[in-house]
Amino acid sequence: MDAKTGEMSGCPFHGNGGTRDLLGRTNRDWWPDQLQIDILQTEGRNPDPMGEDFDYCEAFNALDYAALKEDLKALMTDSQEWWPADYGHYGPFFIRMAWHAAGTYRTGDGRGGASSGQQRFAPLNSWPDNGNLDKARRLLWPIKQKYGKHISWADLFVLTGNVAIESMGGPVFGFGGGRKDVFEPEMVYWGSEEQWVDQGVETRIIPDEGKALENPLAAIQMGLIYVNPEGPGGNPHDAEGMARDMRETFARMAMNDEETVALTAGGHAFGKCHGAAPSDTFGTGPEGEGLHRMGFGWLTDPEEIGKGHITTSGIEGAWTPNPTQWGNDYFRLLFKYDYELTQSPAGANQWTPIDPDPEDMAPDARDPDKKVPTIMTTADMALKRDPEYRKISERFLNDQAALDDAFARAWFKLTHRDMGPKVRYLGSEVPAEDLIWQDPIPAGTTPSDSAVADFKKAVLDSGLSVSELVKAAWASASTYRNSDHRGGANGAHIRFDALRNWAVNDPDELGKVLAKLDELRGDISMADAIVLGGAAAIEKAAKDGGFDVSVDVTTGRGDAREDQFDAESWEPLEPFADGFRNYLKTKASVKTEDMLVDKAHLLGLSTPEMTVLLGGMRALGAVSKHTQHGNSIGVLTDRPGVLSNDFFVNLLEMGTVWEVIDESGDEEFVGKCRLKGDVKWHATRTDLVFGSNSQLRAVAEVYAENGHEQKFVDDFVSAWTKVMDADRFDIGYAKYHD
Repeated sequence: MDAKTGEMSGCPFHGNGGTRDLLGRTNRDWWPDQLQIDILQTEGRNPDPMGEDFDYCEAFNALDYAALKEDLKALMTDSQEWWPADYGHYGPFFIRMAWHAAGTYRTGDGRGGASSGQQRFAPLNSWPDNGNLDKARRLLWPIKQKYGKHISWADLFVLTGNVAIESMGGPVFGFGGGRKDVFEPEMVYWGSEEQWVDQGVETRIIPDEGKALENPLAAIQMGLIYVNPEGPGGNPHDAEGMARDMRETFARMAMNDEETVALTAGGHAFGKCHGAAPSDTFGTGPEGEGLHRMGFGWLTDPEEIGKGHITTSGIEGAWTPNPTQWGNDYFRLLFKYDYELTQSPAGANQWTPIDPDPEDMAPDARDPDKKVPTIMTTADMALKRDPEYRKISERFLNDQAALDDAFARAWFKLTHRDMGPKVRYLGSEVPAEDLIWQDPIPAGTTPSDSAVADFKKAVLDSGLSVSELVKAAWASASTYRNSDHRGGANGAHIRFDALRNWAVNDPDELGKVLAKLDELRGDISMADAIVLGGAAAIEKAAKDGGFDVSVDVTTGRGDAREDQFDAESWEPLEPFADGFRNYLKTKASVKTEDMLVDKAHLLGLSTPEMTVLLGGMRALGAVSKHTQHGNSIGVLTDRPGVLSNDFFVNLLEMGTVWEVIDESGDEEFVGKCRLKGDVKWHATRTDLVFGSNSQLRAVAEVYAENGHEQKFVDDFVSAWTKVMDADRFDIGYAKYHD
């Protein structure tokens, strides 16, 4: 976001280039003495103890779901001596666990969220905002142990949050299972700061200094899930900044104002904050603790665990007089009283009602006969102070049914936003209603083989070029992100103006191609037509190079309707860079080759798949017109449009020397004949990295070797088909819904 104009730059990375820009500080940076298990996961070794053949969806469908829910319900009030439940009920604790598991999701790159159980691993297991959630997970262990392979930790976190809400009389919209656990930390850029929030790090938004929240981040400070509850940078008096931070960070997590208010109020209808003692009186997070702590963190004296000396946020107190019962006490108290600024025993800023009535006091978490004042955080006060939030809050104050519905829907969205299409949801409690944020797509019809053959012939006779057809298919399918399973070719969203007009798509050219495909497709869906057009072009290009191949992409895709398309929610999917098409919106501080790797990661590609796809697309002339050299940039072949390994052969040819084009800012290069000095090729950083980086060069050399021409073509077709079919969950998950 531009700090002055407020416009999104679209660039998902900032910094000085290299791995640090992609990952920020790694676990090794935070915990230098951490045992390095990742050495055992090199060379393609799978860290998953269940093995590659384990089918979690099948195992989930065999789960005794009703029994599991009953066990979870019983756990809610089965207070353990080693970590007693506040008010005798673990419900609020488990809601926070589920919320924080899901709340790391961000729209910028679709990473984060609850879908893989990442809260178990560093750095999330030791984030300050996740303080003491290690105990929540440990409370769940006996149930996870009992049900074993039939419930993943990722599903269990969310389901436990749902049961917690239900057990306290709250509204729940539904639950979809199917989240699969991973067994190592995922590579996610969480920020570049070198301190945690509880060490005095400032907010990531400081308008007066021109500092904005960078993409793809959503949390307002390193180590937080959302915002600093005490206020921007801990300032409780910055009411405008508090609302700004909330609005921005919740929007980055796919929530509008109404959803933000509903989630805040609904979540805070339950439980309390913990700030019983100063933070310097307890230990570090689990990852930094000694072996004898057995994965527990934030401890004081082991003899004192769970005895009331608990500090997480540092704020102390409950929001309502009924912390384990759903209702509207939150809004009732927020508007009934004036609040004064006070400090918790831990020294945190919080707000306390002035002269509260006895019946509006909260029970003590450990002694129900003792009454204590309720509290509000600075974030809570924003729902009263900010004009837009206040309108929504007053409506919820006077309409319990509206609050019930809004909270249930927002909670469902929070905990399911990163699961992708609804077909991936499993279980008996999946809501029947299709929600627009699920990117609904009508079921398609599979065309006959003869219809496909006739269409492909018509496309090749239409006058459309190989490069135009390949670029159109790539533009549609490469929107897919395996982080949150959004995008892809299914639905043919690329035909809507909001996507078609992305600069990376060369809109005029794409519009021409789509119009011709629509004219020729007959009963074939537009989504299938786009992909089949690309397949036909590749088959022709391979044949022109002397190879007879079949590009066996799937068919049966459906076409999304305009009313099923939320253009605003698709904005973050627009690429700032797409190295496969040699596109770069504008020079960024992060290297373009790093952005290529990130794009490949979001597409679920391996290094060889990334390499062969890029080389093949260069040979096919499937590059953007965005650079000063247009269609020629990176096309290192004298026969563009033919599927060949020429890109790699010519890139690695020793008779060429490369020089940077000065006005390009180290982004574009000219390749000259070593002997004569005449210009042979134009290329970008994304091209030359396959000759300069030792690992990528090793792969590129394989595809440039004599005798590997057929391998190159076969590998390209395999990788291409993988991208085209990446979002076909309607096929892959059909058997789980029989």
